[in-house]
Amino acid sequence: MTQFNAEQVLGWLDSMLLELQAMPTSDEPFFMIGIRTGGVDVGRHLHDALSLPDPLGELNISFYRDDFSTVGLHPVVGPSEVPVSVDGRHIILVDDVISTGRTVRAAMNEIFDFGRPSRITLATLVQRTGHELPIRADIVGHSIDVPDDQTVSLDGSNMTVSVGQKNK
Repeated sequence: MTQFNAEQVLGWLDSMLLELQAMPTSDEPFFMIGIRTGGVDVGRHLHDALSLPDPLGELNISFYRDDFSTVGLHPVVGPSEVPVSVDGRHIILVDDVISTGRTVRAAMNEIFDFGRPSRITLATLVQRTGHELPIRADIVGHSIDVPDDQTVSLDGSNMTVSVGQKNK
């Protein structure tokens, strides 16, 4: 198993923060939404550092997944919280790890159920190989090449990332 410590992960978050700060802004600041659960942990860190005026939105994409019969539903995650209108807003969609791309696809479907944003920028802490859909992040903390039989996961309580064997 490979482990990335909090110092490394915080460095990735700092590089993401610099890219977000360098983004051109319109009259209205962007609205940040994290995908539960890990994307919310990453989103909180970025949101707080940017001092954004709107609260952080949170998406529970369980019922939007096209593969929930394979990965199973996670009913303890809770409902989505999108406290402001997304219509015409630039959305920063945050996830912890982009693997197959299915979570991001589901999140975008849910965002459009809340309204029509002007733009969605995808930010991820880790972008790994093995995409099943043509989805890539605009802002990436770290890219990693791992075999398909391994998983990449964030422990948000101590901001560490682990790479290890998938549970069978």
